Amino acid sequence: MTTKPRLIDVDAASFDRLPCCGIKSPTHPGRERKRCWLQANAKFGLRAKMLLAPDGEPAGYIEYLPGEFAWRGVEARGFLFIHCVWIFRKQHQRKGWGRVMIEACLNDARKAGMHGAAVMVRDGAWLADRRLFLANGFAPVDTAPPDYQLLVCKFDDDTANPAFKKGWDQRLAKYSRGLTVIRSDQCPHIAKFAAEIIETAETEYRIKPTVVDLESSSDAQNAPTPYAIFSLIYNGRLLADHQISRTRFRNIMNKCVASAAG
Repeated sequence: MTTKPRLIDVDAASFDRLPCCGIKSPTHPGRERKRCWLQANAKFGLRAKMLLAPDGEPAGYIEYLPGEFAWRGVEARGFLFIHCVWIFRKQHQRKGWGRVMIEACLNDARKAGMHGAAVMVRDGAWLADRRLFLANGFAPVDTAPPDYQLLVCKFDDDTANPAFKKGWDQRLAKYSRGLTVIRSDQCPHIAKFAAEIIETAETEYRIKPTVVDLESSSDAQNAPTPYAIFSLIYNGRLLADHQISRTRFRNIMNKCVASAAG
């Protein structure tokens, strides 16, 4: 048995036998959506890789593509942009396996003649810990509200840095009436969270949300938040800029209702 982890491509041939971002159930609403999303974005240079532990168990995942096609609110042409990288279980953490995945991305960037790689991080859920990247040659180059950082690993220090998009308030102002759910298929977990929120809004708060599906990287890059792929907006106010549970949605809406009544 090998003592080292190995990376395999997540593609049409391997998808059915691998967990999808930690999702194993074939009936999960986001799994098939993610399959279609991966296939649709492969033509833009998307690479998705699964890290297998020495015993063959799926242990990690990384996904990246050329920055001009990133599904985040960034301008990163010339760089590979990492959407996500993570280790599935604690037993596989702190073994240097995150470095293995990042090095694979950097190697692909070199082979493609790109300037390096970039990634967006923040405090909190759904994005990788910045410490992983800082320990592997990345440095901060830009920020966006409320706490996003853009990190980059450049092969040439003279190369211009990638940057966040601007004008977040103006983009948010487009959704000034009612409840808006902005969603995409880039993260397979979004499908379930979004469906529960839409159902709860309609049945418990008598609100019919406007649902905006991001169908391209251009749509995502022009979304009202840096994370882009999911957000909740109520009467022009940003309620959540990442996927949240039904319970969290109820807590937020109860405060909104109480505030309006007061």
